[in-house]
Amino acid sequence: MAAGSTILETIKELAKENGSSQVKIGAGDTLKKRLQQLIESNPIMLFMKGNPEEPKCGFSQKVVDILKEEKVKFGSFDILSDNEVREGLKKFSNWPTFPQLYCKGELLGGCDIAISMHESGELKEVFRDHGIDTFDSAGAKVTEAGSGKGGTSAATGLNSTLTSRLESLIHSSPVMLFMKGKPEEPKCGFSRKVVDILAQEKVEFQTFDILSDEEVRQGLKVHSNWSSYPQLYIKGELIGGSDIVLEMQKSGELKKVLAEKGIVQKDTLEDRLKKLISSSPVMLFMKGTPDAPKCGFSSKVVNALTEDGVSFGSFDILTDEEVRQGLKVFSNWPTFPQLYYKGELIGGSDIILELKNNGELKATLTE
Repeated sequence: MAAGSTILETIKELAKENGSSQVKIGAGDTLKKRLQQLIESNPIMLFMKGNPEEPKCGFSQKVVDILKEEKVKFGSFDILSDNEVREGLKKFSNWPTFPQLYCKGELLGGCDIAISMHESGELKEVFRDHGIDTFDSAGAKVTEAGSGKGGTSAATGLNSTLTSRLESLIHSSPVMLFMKGKPEEPKCGFSRKVVDILAQEKVEFQTFDILSDEEVRQGLKVHSNWSSYPQLYIKGELIGGSDIVLEMQKSGELKKVLAEKGIVQKDTLEDRLKKLISSSPVMLFMKGTPDAPKCGFSSKVVNALTEDGVSFGSFDILTDEEVRQGLKVFSNWPTFPQLYYKGELIGGSDIILELKNNGELKATLTE
């Protein structure tokens, strides 16, 4: 297994091979809710065979030892004591083996992943970035991970060139996300979570991969007085990391802040197609325009509608490839023209001409 920043990406690829990272559980929402509560019951949560004092397998024993070496406190659950949790968690996490290690509700992986991350130093970095404190053998706090947002320091110690660059990056988009990786290829689960949230909120945003520039990565921690990633900014103002963004989304506060800052939702392709389809009671998606059709099939449908005195709107699919390809999938109809009535697909040229020949076209489009 490769070490370093590729480890979490490897987890993502493994999950991708088997489908979604969280799948529906046959037992229903009650089990799913229970699993979520267990996962979130401690900042670091280990699902293992046995308990930390008496592990029932060598892999569980190894992860317990690693967490002790990392000097972090963690909760655990003995999956041998509850078969419903044992089998349910395999499906919920899309991870078929145990132990399973979670940090702040996000699956890090199993024994091999934990070993690789520990040996590379990435595990320590993940814990530090997400506010996990370390303790000595007597239980006294050794270090306090700076995960909170403190007051802005008057003198950050950053040179003016870097400060100017950071400010420019922060303000380069109304919604700006500093993350590990890119939206299409996040390099950590926390960054992926914020990307997913922004997509759900239907807002346009720009990103910066902090793994690609160590100066920005370290400098922004000082500039923002926020020690972990991802970091989300709206109109130049730091909102926070993944935990805060998730809480804000759940409470509706994120939607409110976006609206107050004038960030409007963008239409998805599906939204746009629905609007186009509904823009006229009778709507024809064709090649060309009614006055200048670009194919014989479109011309025949235009003539049929005109001869029956049917008023209709039209859209030239040759002018917009996104609409052209998207509508094929949306309607599950692979060819053009496509005729809609009150948002419902009637069909293509063959169906329209058949309705016309049977004297049913006008009635179909006016009932």
